[in-house]
Amino acid sequence: MSRFVRNILDRPGSANIGPFQRLAAQAGGHEERIGALTDLPRPRMDDLAEFCAIAREAARRTLDMRPFDVQLAGALALLSGQVAEMATGEGKTLSGAIAAAGHALRGKRVHVISVNDYLARRDAEWMGPLYEALGVSVGWIGQSSTREERREAYAKDVTYGSVSEIGFDVLRDRIATSAGDLVVPEPSVALIDEADSVLVDEARVPLVLAGAADPGADAPETAELVRRLSRGYHYELDDQGRNVFLTAKGTDAVEKALGGINLYEAPDVLTRINLALHAHALLTRDVDYLVRDGRIQLVSQSRGRVATLQRWPDGLQAAVEAKEALPASETGEILDSITVQSLIRRYPEICGMTGTAVAVEEQLREFYGLKVAVIPSNKPCVRVDEPDRVYGTVADKERALATEIARVHATGRPILVGTLDVSESERLALDLGGKGLDCVVLNAKNDAEEAAIISRAGERAAITVSTQMAGRGTDIRLGEGVAELGGLYVIGSGRHASSRLDDQLRGRAGRQGDPGGSVFLVSLEDALITHYAPDEPLPAAGDDGVVRHKRAAYVVGHAQRVAEGTHLEIHRNTWRYTRLLERQRDLVLEQRDKVLRGDAAADALAKAAPGRWNGLAADVDEPVLKEAARQIVLFHLDRCWTEHLGFMSDIREGIHLRALGHKLAPLDEFHREGVAAYRNLLEEVERRSVKTFETATITTDGLDPLESGLKRPTATWTYLVQENPFGSAFDRALKRLSPRAKRRQDLD
Repeated sequence: MSRFVRNILDRPGSANIGPFQRLAAQAGGHEERIGALTDLPRPRMDDLAEFCAIAREAARRTLDMRPFDVQLAGALALLSGQVAEMATGEGKTLSGAIAAAGHALRGKRVHVISVNDYLARRDAEWMGPLYEALGVSVGWIGQSSTREERREAYAKDVTYGSVSEIGFDVLRDRIATSAGDLVVPEPSVALIDEADSVLVDEARVPLVLAGAADPGADAPETAELVRRLSRGYHYELDDQGRNVFLTAKGTDAVEKALGGINLYEAPDVLTRINLALHAHALLTRDVDYLVRDGRIQLVSQSRGRVATLQRWPDGLQAAVEAKEALPASETGEILDSITVQSLIRRYPEICGMTGTAVAVEEQLREFYGLKVAVIPSNKPCVRVDEPDRVYGTVADKERALATEIARVHATGRPILVGTLDVSESERLALDLGGKGLDCVVLNAKNDAEEAAIISRAGERAAITVSTQMAGRGTDIRLGEGVAELGGLYVIGSGRHASSRLDDQLRGRAGRQGDPGGSVFLVSLEDALITHYAPDEPLPAAGDDGVVRHKRAAYVVGHAQRVAEGTHLEIHRNTWRYTRLLERQRDLVLEQRDKVLRGDAAADALAKAAPGRWNGLAADVDEPVLKEAARQIVLFHLDRCWTEHLGFMSDIREGIHLRALGHKLAPLDEFHREGVAAYRNLLEEVERRSVKTFETATITTDGLDPLESGLKRPTATWTYLVQENPFGSAFDRALKRLSPRAKRRQDLD
């Protein structure tokens, strides 16, 4: 298809890769000449074919890896600011390193953003010799990195780090009180590994900087009260099981237990009850979270593993801890936050790589202005993908799953089973044990050993049971004689809410032209169907539990499309609300930078309180006075921003009901409130700063922050807020109107 027609159609994956393929082919013409050189020349980025040839030879010499033409094409797509879709096993890590080196040789500072610390360190150290051969410096950061180690790593040409660690460094810089404390340099290029996971699945996740602890002591009593409530009598779930609300009987019981209060005249108490009820009825141990080492550990829904630094908003976190009778973890007020999407959009140039990008190209284009370049595999894929096998019930599916595993295992063929959650993987392991079959389970409970487990999954007769395979970072190589048996056999125990997760699982078989096979076993009782296609008429199963009617495939596909559409709309809606705060934060940061690096605070206070300034200037050295002014304004700027975040969060929670009552568009009302609140913020910063300046004790030694009432948090900590499990703000607001509350409205 011509480039002209491609551009008209603008179809997914339509980025033209022809120029990249031609450059990769031209690189082959330089290969013999470059290979004969004793010392490799420093690449010139005005000749991309020669750059590719030098990078290829450098990889061969330092890593014993010769990049295929398709790997060079992938690197060139990244250098062009696109998302390269490359199948599992096609060598994305090497392509990414070549592209990162190319960006660096153009004089740009590159952050290679990974999904976790393990992959960031592994890839930086693995690719280190290649970077050195190309004359590019490389470093990495992780959770345990000190401030000095971080500063040193960021000073390199290329820095590897997880999205959370880079985001936390940005947040910590935002409350720095000295320019010398800043760690993260100005952003230039973001090269994102597992781009769909970072840019789409985690786009809405806020990274949070918190301080000023609050123990949340009421949670245990509220949890005990909720435990005594009965489903169907005191509370009910909605049709999709995403929300829970008190019935009239439940409201009566809670009000009586709390001494006869009116819940709907005590919003704080109602919020605590709602949180405890959500924790009790909607969040399931070993599915949504684990209890390990005396702590709640969330399970990442996009990766099926422990989300190390992730937690729910503080109220819900405390409610789950109380549900499990655990001590409350450290909580407090949010000093600042940034969503993953906002973090990435700070970079002037963005590119990325993943095995499954075409399915989310609409979002990549809408939110980041990115196109997808589909890079063909080095060898044709010969994997055999069977049609789904659909069963009427979960029990029938699980029986069929165990039987299929036993049948294939008898041939010696290795099997990888992808489950939907931790509890299912453990249940399957017990079923297989009952049949005398040994398996290795890879899930959030033992994710530390994942690389070793995956490396053995392709050996003869191996049975590996795993939660989601996204972002595992390890290929499955076939053992001796396995290719003759048909290669790795992948079985999915149900479809995910995202087709990309299915494709990532299936893609573990058939790497680099290896034989392989895949099949998905689906139940019409799976959560995907009951949550996203609850009203669809379901065909009947036969006596053996199998649903053979062609409508079964339609129902499964329809549910998955609805789920993907729902998540896209949530993404859009979240971004609409986040965008205003991000613009306001950019303006605040612009002002803050002037205060931090210059004399803006001193100039403003000297103008606002000239008498006080001149009086102090007679006794205090000018640098000391300017530093005091800087600390005063920085404190109040940060304090007012924290209060602004809290105010806007409260507005967001109630805006739908307020707008509903006045027949206003919620987003318009949110913006109106937000703009007015921001104007008040700036006025309040000035008022408080001047008041403190006029009353603070400023001596020749400077300003005493504690004596002047400028006490900052004694400790700060960072975490990620888990995607809100309660549905949209509008849904939550309506659910709070229990049947009793609605009856009261009708009676009024």
